[in-house]
Amino acid sequence: MATKYRGIPSVEKILSHPKVKSLSNIYSHDVLVSIIRESLSRIREDIQDSKDVPNLATIADGISTRISHLSQQIPTPVINGTGVVIHTNLGRIPLSEDAVLAISSAAQNYTTLEFDIENNSRGSRNSHIEPILTQLSGSEAALVLNNNASALMVSLAAISKGKDVIVSRGEAVEIGGGFRIPDIISNSGASILEIGTTNRTYIEDYENAITDKTGAILKVHTSNFKVSGFVHEPPLSELVGLAANKGIPLLHDIGSGCMIDTTQFGLAHEPMIQTSVEAGSDLVLFSGDKLLGGPQSGIIIGKKNLITTISRHPTARAARIDKLSLAGLKSTLIHYIQNEALTRIPVWSMISMTLDEIKARVTLWNKLLDDKCALTNGLSAIGGGSLPGETLPTILLSLDNKLTGGADRYARTLLEAPIPIASRIEEDRVMIDPRTVLPKQDSHMIGILRQTLKM
Repeated sequence: MATKYRGIPSVEKILSHPKVKSLSNIYSHDVLVSIIRESLSRIREDIQDSKDVPNLATIADGISTRISHLSQQIPTPVINGTGVVIHTNLGRIPLSEDAVLAISSAAQNYTTLEFDIENNSRGSRNSHIEPILTQLSGSEAALVLNNNASALMVSLAAISKGKDVIVSRGEAVEIGGGFRIPDIISNSGASILEIGTTNRTYIEDYENAITDKTGAILKVHTSNFKVSGFVHEPPLSELVGLAANKGIPLLHDIGSGCMIDTTQFGLAHEPMIQTSVEAGSDLVLFSGDKLLGGPQSGIIIGKKNLITTISRHPTARAARIDKLSLAGLKSTLIHYIQNEALTRIPVWSMISMTLDEIKARVTLWNKLLDDKCALTNGLSAIGGGSLPGETLPTILLSLDNKLTGGADRYARTLLEAPIPIASRIEEDRVMIDPRTVLPKQDSHMIGILRQTLKM
């Protein structure tokens, strides 16, 4: 073993290797030395496990791979052929071209983020977004933070700290990534008071739970799962009436931020922002990066006095939205006031895509691939904590599995392409759903598939 240790090259020797030496012209010397030392440390550990010392060329290759991974731009663009419209693992949704341009402009320039040009004085970043949100929703006021979980936590910290928050047991849900409504409430400084049962909660359950310690009633839309059968929940109007009668704020977390009636596309009804405001909810909270179609953000709309209280709470600053997301969100909302959401916002373009449009597109794909694939009926999912279990009919491009290893190997090969293609496997065949492939990606995808089909 001692002989093996003597065979480990020095840092200087590795630095002098041509491959590593070429890296020193691009990368920081200190970073390069650090990576070499990490590699040598792993080699010593391998010797302890009775492994041999790799040759110098192998060590140099490993260092080159390691530093290239560090310098790789992320997140990497992916072609989403899965048919899941709001795909959390793939960044949820793409933004509209206008939103991307707005973000790029904000990133490259100084901006009026917190500057009032008219009065030549300090301004508020919220002033850029509040007017359009109140116009679209019919609410008195609005505040935007960095995501919906923080919007809920900050709201409760500002208006219910040290008090009870009443929640139906069936709505004390986990919202993804291990984050749970009870934990969010607890970390806001409030206490959760669960009522009813998992499947049935009545207005009397809410009324009987109200005490002098009650700080708020929280209604949470169960947007990532569905309970059916023997179920009951009081209509929103009853909760609004009870909260108003008792002088307690009603918070409605509707999650997905839907502003368009989903039933017109053959989907189940998704709670809409405007409807909750019209019903009389004191605060309505939702994400900006789901069905709203914008960048990550948490939006609070509702009664002006409550919004003012929340905006002045110290945690509101800690969770405030950044200038890039603010620019993208404002641009996205403009699509709604210009009545072009279905054509300009990608999530709605995908949802509203007709079966005839999909068939024409996938037929063209197959023609460009010399008719080597098959077309098969399938279903697209909305995904991303919106419209649980809801699907849309689609037509899939079914790829012939000629690669050794079958569909799994074929799907892996597509993921290893210069622009990875995320597909899905059904009946041991790789499928690509046109609904979630952006039109601008068609030529790249066809080129990758042509090469893969030759293998």
